[in-house]
Amino acid sequence: ILMANGTIFMPSLLLLIGIPGLEAVQCWIGIPFCAMYVIAMVGNYLLLFIIRSESSLHKPMYLFLAMLGVTDIVLSTCILPKMLGIFWFNLQEIHFEACLLQMWLIHTFQSLESGILLAMALDRYVAICEPLRHTTIFTPQLLTRIGVGLTLRAAILVAPCLVLIKCRLKHYRTTVISHTYCEHMAIVKLAADDIRVNKAYGLFVAFTILGFDIIFITLSYILIFIAVFRLPQKEARLKAFNTCIAHIFVFLEFYLLAFFSFFTHRFGFHIPPYVHILLSNLYLLVPPLLNPIVYGVKTKEIRNRVVKMLYH
Repeated sequence: ILMANGTIFMPSLLLLIGIPGLEAVQCWIGIPFCAMYVIAMVGNYLLLFIIRSESSLHKPMYLFLAMLGVTDIVLSTCILPKMLGIFWFNLQEIHFEACLLQMWLIHTFQSLESGILLAMALDRYVAICEPLRHTTIFTPQLLTRIGVGLTLRAAILVAPCLVLIKCRLKHYRTTVISHTYCEHMAIVKLAADDIRVNKAYGLFVAFTILGFDIIFITLSYILIFIAVFRLPQKEARLKAFNTCIAHIFVFLEFYLLAFFSFFTHRFGFHIPPYVHILLSNLYLLVPPLLNPIVYGVKTKEIRNRVVKMLYH
């Protein structure tokens, strides 16, 4: 409903325009993005199949890896089909409620991925620093509780973003979202109402989840490195360190992309908008692409199983 002051009251449809400034080449940008998505899907589904079919991989490290694979599949699928619809078929319209659902799913699974990375770091800490107690600490019951707890933490913390948008933001200056997917601040900035509470809560969620997780991941690895360097034998130190290399790479890849995207959005006022959008897309697409590759290359058990499948 168009109001007298030119604002729109509770719009039922929004428009996702894709990458502003690169509209002429969006159809070509969709090709590498689609390729990344296909490789990510194949890699993660293969990873899940290997972990499920090999009883020797039914250990905490690999079960957390399976959780990460499921999260990556869902996260990629939340954005890519709609994004390619915008790029290739000009399907820009999205219902307001569908946009909010996409926003909630994206931010929930981003938060869940961060939590799984924390759980993996704690698993490595116990495996290296308390190896004799590892199997008694990380029981199947604890793994289930961790999975449920991380999912609830993400879903419950992100849910108020939906409520705050629906209940507080009634009037919108425009219905055009200059983005490829429905991101929290991209929606909030459309509103003509006071958005300070919405912005503050979005920052609270980001710092509560990412800040908490990265502090404890860093602490875990400091303790791991201290324990590794105290090992008397060089071979034992190398073996312990090798079990962490893939995890460290994945942690750095996820959090560096997250913080680079976050600070570019908040403080990169002189950076063209299309750079912001591309960084956001890469932040969501690169981890699902690289994670199965990294673990496939660095984890001997998974690598051997892949080789066995290819040559037998």
